[in-house]
Amino acid sequence: MAPARQRGIIGEPVCAALPGDTAFMTGLFDTAPTPPLAEALRPTRLDEVIGQSHLIGPGRPLRLAFESGKPHSMILWGPPGVGKTTLARLTAQAFGYEFIALSAVFSGVKEIRASMEQAQHHLAQGRRTILFVDEIHRFNKSQQDGLLPYVESGLVTFIGATTENPSFEVNSALLSRAQVYVLQALTDDELRQLVARAQATVLTHLRLDDAAVATLVGYADGDARRLLNLLEQADTAARAAGVETIDAAFLEQALTLNARRFDKGGDHFYDQISALHKSVRGSHPDAALYWLTRMLDGGADAKYLSRRIVRMAWEDIGLADPRAMQIANDAATTFERLGSPEGELALAQAVVYLAVAPKSNAGYNAYNAARAFVRKDKSREVPVHLRNAPTKLMKELGHGRAYRYAHDEPDAYAAGERYLPDDMAEPGWYRPVPRGLEVKIAEKLAQLRQRDAEAGEG
Repeated sequence: MAPARQRGIIGEPVCAALPGDTAFMTGLFDTAPTPPLAEALRPTRLDEVIGQSHLIGPGRPLRLAFESGKPHSMILWGPPGVGKTTLARLTAQAFGYEFIALSAVFSGVKEIRASMEQAQHHLAQGRRTILFVDEIHRFNKSQQDGLLPYVESGLVTFIGATTENPSFEVNSALLSRAQVYVLQALTDDELRQLVARAQATVLTHLRLDDAAVATLVGYADGDARRLLNLLEQADTAARAAGVETIDAAFLEQALTLNARRFDKGGDHFYDQISALHKSVRGSHPDAALYWLTRMLDGGADAKYLSRRIVRMAWEDIGLADPRAMQIANDAATTFERLGSPEGELALAQAVVYLAVAPKSNAGYNAYNAARAFVRKDKSREVPVHLRNAPTKLMKELGHGRAYRYAHDEPDAYAAGERYLPDDMAEPGWYRPVPRGLEVKIAEKLAQLRQRDAEAGEG
């Protein structure tokens, strides 16, 4: 008969050692497996959690929830490595609930049902259950719907964790039954606290100079788990090299310091695109360069960025400086020809030019106003004098008759001629701004409208 299963300190099922298990294999050599640093330092009390003071500080929402004596369903939304799983485990521990964890990446309806059977078994024994679903956004609609009856009945208290905006990724029915808590990336000071804790408890032999700590904190980029993984790698590398004190130069040589955390498809991605666009619109070249290089450093698709830069030129500069569109297009073409990293300079210079160029959204607004009008308006007839007349019949019907050819008129302008449908008033959609080339465009249009008025009076 297989050995019986034991239970962990917070209700997670823990297997006894079985042949083929890591615990069994290490047991052959009488050595206990060493847990990863992130697991060894996982907080066992709420007061040990570093970060998220806006949620777990005195009088804050999650702290009050813990003190209430009654847990509730919740969704923890935030970037990787900020404590979502830890807070879920601590919730179960604080209230004495059983803890069942599912990963939406590896689980489906079958696993949900098995978990509910386990929760029913717990309830029959007088124990309540917290169901934790990591990466809940990976569940499809039917899988999320499969959770609803159990959450509604109170069989389980549901805690979901997600790096994506739950407004878009979680079904409204499930979302309405859970309180959403937004977790934040850890600050540099909080990450330094974590380094100090690791050195004081587990890595007591590890010595790091200030520059090394700053390097690790910078590359962790607000992710506690990433920081602890880097610390572990640094410790292993230092032991192998016989290094007593780790400095920044050693880290650069010994570790693969990957690009900073970057969300290529979620909210952080679109937030940074938004920041880039608004910095260009706000005429701040340094901020525009910062957001562009942040995204490039994080692995954003430079071709996508080049398309967005072209869009910025048309949307926010327009005819105030027509060169901006040409420079943006040339930068995109240059990047396609040179690739990365050489072509990134062209994108950077385009962003700088767009940021310092005069701004106008007159064309953008005019286009949107025209689209909105046409979408709601009836189908108006083309005036007879503007119609095409390629055949004798069409000419006999009057198509094109009385049309005034602008090039035959003084200054190539047919003053008083109408180009809109006969029953449509002048809408005035395009209104040049008093900046850049549009200053001259406004002057020209004013002159033409004056000539139209004079022609009408005559």
